[in-house]
Amino acid sequence: MPSQETAVRTGRVTRVFIYLVLLLFALFYLLPFFIMLINSVKPLGEITGGNMMALPREWTVEPWMAAWSTAQIGVQPTGLRPYFINSILMVVPAVAISTLLGALNGYILTKWRFRGDTILFGLMLFACFIPFQIVLIPMARTLGILGLAGTTWGLVLVHVVYGLGFTTLYFRNYYAAFPTELVRAAQIDGAGFFRIFWRIMLPVSGPIAVVSIIWQFTNIWNDFLFGASFAAGSGAPVTVALNNLVNSSTGVREYNVHFAGAILAALPTLLVYIVAGRYFVRGLMAGSVKG
Repeated sequence: MPSQETAVRTGRVTRVFIYLVLLLFALFYLLPFFIMLINSVKPLGEITGGNMMALPREWTVEPWMAAWSTAQIGVQPTGLRPYFINSILMVVPAVAISTLLGALNGYILTKWRFRGDTILFGLMLFACFIPFQIVLIPMARTLGILGLAGTTWGLVLVHVVYGLGFTTLYFRNYYAAFPTELVRAAQIDGAGFFRIFWRIMLPVSGPIAVVSIIWQFTNIWNDFLFGASFAAGSGAPVTVALNNLVNSSTGVREYNVHFAGAILAALPTLLVYIVAGRYFVRGLMAGSVKG
């Protein structure tokens, strides 16, 4: 039988080995970001005539200013700033509305059961797996009928509709573990449908609300297909503008500007995961008790 000291030493060696392996994986996955970052602060000559893995010999923020600026080519701004604002105006209401509606749906499907509720929930789950490309034509027709084609609010509607199945799934699974007796007690005390929802269900929904917000924020901010299909001109989101920025280069490709633009476009989702990433895992675990 190994001694306790030997077991402790073996455990430390194993832990160190695991940490080293995880560190290697982290370095491997962070390598593209490192290349983008160091090349975004280099003059173009150092990229085209040097090693992309090397640190800059001359540091400059001009690529970042060029990627962010609003210089005009014809009638279209080439910088990301106005489109960045478009994405914020699209993401904030879309995330808020889809999360609130998902919470309401989860509340109804778990605490106000009705005939056919499981079929309805199954259809909503089925909608989560429909490819984006299939809904392009019907959604375009719908936006045209509503007069929202080519507008930011049109994109808000698209993302709310497409994300509603996911948010409903999250809140439905989370509320399934919530004691129904508390809802029945509130009904006996005279609380109505919305009063129970606002005063009892929503206040305890913090963990799963964070999951829904992060999921929706990431998907909506990073979306390109819907933005390219349903937005027009200066109303496009930042992902479409980034694509236009890369394709607008004539002659020599301005890789430093492209790298800076890509990092600027990715910063919001990166910050969201840095600030609230740990709550994302906790919320998923909280919503996986029952299904």
